[in-house]
Amino acid sequence: MQRIDNFIAGQSVASQSGRSSRVMNPATGEAIAEVGLSTAAEVNEAVAIAKSAQEAWAAVTPLNRARILFRFKTLVEAHKDELAALITTEHGKVYSDAHGELVRGLEVVEFACGIPHLLKGEHSQNVGTSVDSFSVMQPVGVCTGITPFNFPAMVAMWMFPVALACGNSFILKPSEKDPSLSLRLAQLLKDAGLPDGVFNVVQGDKTSVDALITHPDVAAVSFVGSTPIAEYIYSTASAKGKRVQALGGAKNHLLVMPDADLDGVTGALMGAAYGAAGERCMAISVAVVVGDDAADRLVAELAPKVAALRVGSGLAALDGDGPENEMGPVISEAHRATIIDYIDSGVAAGAELVVDGRALASQGPGYFLGGSLFDRVTPQMRIYREEIFGPVLAVVRVPDYETGLKLINEHEYGNGTAIFTQNGEVARDFGHRVQAGMVGVNVPIPVPMAFHSFGGWKRSVFGPLNMHGPDGVRFYTKMKTITARWPKSHGAEFVMPTMK
Repeated sequence: MQRIDNFIAGQSVASQSGRSSRVMNPATGEAIAEVGLSTAAEVNEAVAIAKSAQEAWAAVTPLNRARILFRFKTLVEAHKDELAALITTEHGKVYSDAHGELVRGLEVVEFACGIPHLLKGEHSQNVGTSVDSFSVMQPVGVCTGITPFNFPAMVAMWMFPVALACGNSFILKPSEKDPSLSLRLAQLLKDAGLPDGVFNVVQGDKTSVDALITHPDVAAVSFVGSTPIAEYIYSTASAKGKRVQALGGAKNHLLVMPDADLDGVTGALMGAAYGAAGERCMAISVAVVVGDDAADRLVAELAPKVAALRVGSGLAALDGDGPENEMGPVISEAHRATIIDYIDSGVAAGAELVVDGRALASQGPGYFLGGSLFDRVTPQMRIYREEIFGPVLAVVRVPDYETGLKLINEHEYGNGTAIFTQNGEVARDFGHRVQAGMVGVNVPIPVPMAFHSFGGWKRSVFGPLNMHGPDGVRFYTKMKTITARWPKSHGAEFVMPTMK
């Protein structure tokens, strides 16, 4: 069986821990590889190598750092089919969706290629007589990224391109469920000319995570995952004096106004709720519909489409098995069981299960589920309160706009949200008053472009700075302000210096 190793100092390095985890193909339920789980000592070695490489890398001009990222972008594009197939094989999402993930990741690489402009500081002449002040943005040192299974390419590329462009070294700890892509990205960075040791990959589990977030030579920690783990990483690493951006869970609502185009809403919800089997932190999992008439019509339009979802292997089209499926498997048997438990709890709580996707779980190998659709869900129900992270959409009925807005604002998560309406006044009010970090107006998944920053509010994020965009540059740099005077000889001064 294939063995997946670490990537340290420009080469593959096998872990000597004696511990490993099986990597499964979720479309078949078969083990396809084993990934070594690193020891704390092996993590420490990677940090030492990254630290020794960082000083020389920081001395490389921003222009030349950008040129390496340009070459990396070209290499990723040249290998995009191979990389997308690798994502689909280990994660399960359909092949075209894997391609889309690579595109969104490359947008951050393109943003990072503008680093010579992004690192320009500020300058003030004559803040005092013959005194000038200016600021410079310098790298923080060794950075680490801990990434989730659902976007093995995109989330990693939210982090390391900006970190590297700013002159830092980087250690990636990918999910042990789909770790292979991390090694291909490392090799492509090496092929692009990145010096050995600047980018490293450490495979592992909680042992590796804890070693990284507590190591004294790790300066910054980036994380995307569940809220309990995000809070743990933020509190632990922050207590060690590190800067942290930790993105957690979500329960994203789409508010449907009575004047919305229901055909457009239906299409938007199908993709936003069931794309990637609902395993997206920006998936819409709750449709808040104003008025029973609009809710009745929306559920009637959604139900046959959800029931007719093409569910199967994400590589079916490549394998010649007909058109591409619309939804692949979920990541694991354990996660499928968790989703089924949520569906069971919704039924027990009295929600109306309009479309039941559980039956598909018993058909053939692989971790498949059909799409499920609930109506008449209430805020007290577990399927409303908690993040399911699967192909389950809950419809909540509200009598008016204010009730719907209040419902969204009272939820503990505030990652993304959207409103569908033809009323500009209502849409503007929603954008100003809703308590969420990313807002869509007639856009169901409002993920910002790479030159803006990605991040939620409330318990969807821990730390003051978000991913990529201007916040990403600020996170991976330290600002230094220099005040300079080149005077003729002066005598000693024993008073507080002031500008004259």
